[in-house]
Amino acid sequence: MLTDHEKELIVKIWDKMIPVASDIGAECLLRMMTTFPGTKTYFAHLDIRPRSTHLRSHGKKIVLAIAECSKDISSMMVTLAPLQTLHAYKLRIDPCNFKLLCHCILVTLAAHMGDEFDPVAHAAMDKYLSAFAAVLAEKYR
Repeated sequence: MLTDHEKELIVKIWDKMIPVASDIGAECLLRMMTTFPGTKTYFAHLDIRPRSTHLRSHGKKIVLAIAECSKDISSMMVTLAPLQTLHAYKLRIDPCNFKLLCHCILVTLAAHMGDEFDPVAHAAMDKYLSAFAAVLAEKYR
């Protein structure tokens, strides 16, 4: 699905995002909840105002999980297994929300990376995030 060049590009991008994981993650979550208000349902118990501790903390977890998976895309199913179970059985997140979040991640990366997020990087990241969302939704089948 991804070429070696695309895999290297994805790792490089996520390595750059790790130091700002809280900021990027919080922005992605806020963007998702603003653009798709129905997704707030799952965060009713959290403070979801811009730059809140809850958004920054959860956003950081998301970015770090995505970055970790990027290091060995072929083992994504194994790496994400605990998150699959958590989101499907305990949190009962609608799997459509994974796609919505991935879209918001793409927009956030484009906003932050500027010219570095060229069409090649965008296409590679889109493929990667689509796979990420599909793997998270796997337990729902």
